[in-house]
Amino acid sequence: MQIYDRNQPYNNLPELPPEVDLASDVEILKKLISASRALAKVDANVLRLPNPYMLVNTIALQEAKTSTAIENIFTTEDALYKAISDSLTEEGSYPATKEVLRYREALWEGNRKLSNEKTISLNLIVSIFQQIKNTSSGLRPPQAQIVIRQGQSKFRTGEVVYTPPRGEGVIEKLMSNLIDFLNNDQRYPLDPLLKMCIAHYQFEAIHPFADGNGRTGRIMNLLYLVNKGLLNKPVLYLSKYIILNKDDYYYNLGAVTQRNAWKPWVLYMLDAIEKTAILTNSLIGDIINQMEATQVHGKTKIKWYSKEINEALFSQPYSRAVLIGDLLKIRSRTTLSKYMDELVSNNILSRKKDGKEVYYLNDDLIRILEQ
Repeated sequence: MQIYDRNQPYNNLPELPPEVDLASDVEILKKLISASRALAKVDANVLRLPNPYMLVNTIALQEAKTSTAIENIFTTEDALYKAISDSLTEEGSYPATKEVLRYREALWEGNRKLSNEKTISLNLIVSIFQQIKNTSSGLRPPQAQIVIRQGQSKFRTGEVVYTPPRGEGVIEKLMSNLIDFLNNDQRYPLDPLLKMCIAHYQFEAIHPFADGNGRTGRIMNLLYLVNKGLLNKPVLYLSKYIILNKDDYYYNLGAVTQRNAWKPWVLYMLDAIEKTAILTNSLIGDIINQMEATQVHGKTKIKWYSKEINEALFSQPYSRAVLIGDLLKIRSRTTLSKYMDELVSNNILSRKKDGKEVYYLNDDLIRILEQ
């Protein structure tokens, strides 16, 4: 039996923590242990990288692309990789590609701010949303008639499935409680993974912004794990699990609202963290192993090939000749062309023309990212 009318604002959304004792549940405790172990392995592998920020345009880019796809905004890998190699910004890109790049920038800018502020704040959350949506607006105003409807591909298209809270001061009060729950470990002494699962439901139920709540919430998940020392960098590829199990994600979210069914939701999220950590760990390991193999091959075949060149070629899937030119301080186009030809002839890169532009593809890196 529903405890709320989905056509009315859910203003009686309970504040955190939940009344259910999740921390003592044996099944949840077992899952917390296995998820924590998997996360620890990711962190250990990240530390093997010569520069962890290499993951900005590899795993973090895949997370950005998939998280955006959950909102039915799709771009091709080709368009995305070209945009990254051109300027590392959204300018000149297709609309869907811009959305992905804004997510990536919001993730890393949020990580930078968090390293300075040391806490999850409302200002941090709003700034993430603003960067994702390229807007100056903040929390949705009390009069905004926001409802969540069934998508076009679903049965009963357009039917209202949820009406988030609204009214003067309602969102502000709920967000204040959520932020206190995340930051105050003395008042709420729960395992941080358990807190993340609980807080993610609450954030999506509050639905504090007119749009972009899903993407903002997923970035918050990663930043919270970084803030609690469970990740060194926000590089967990969490969105892939969610998009592969999208129906379960929304079903379990709704079950908390309708039946206070917290346990299935928490187990779903912990499974997402564990399986995502295993996947991310595998991706990082594959990238490191391929980097090492390419380094050996490159130094054997090309006298000027170096560790710095190798790292640069694994920092993004598509590169431009200027990347190598800048590293080697080559100003002559003819000389640079000969260097690029050498990389191509030795199968380290492949060449791809797009009109007048030439891109150089790291096919081994692309294979790993898209498997």
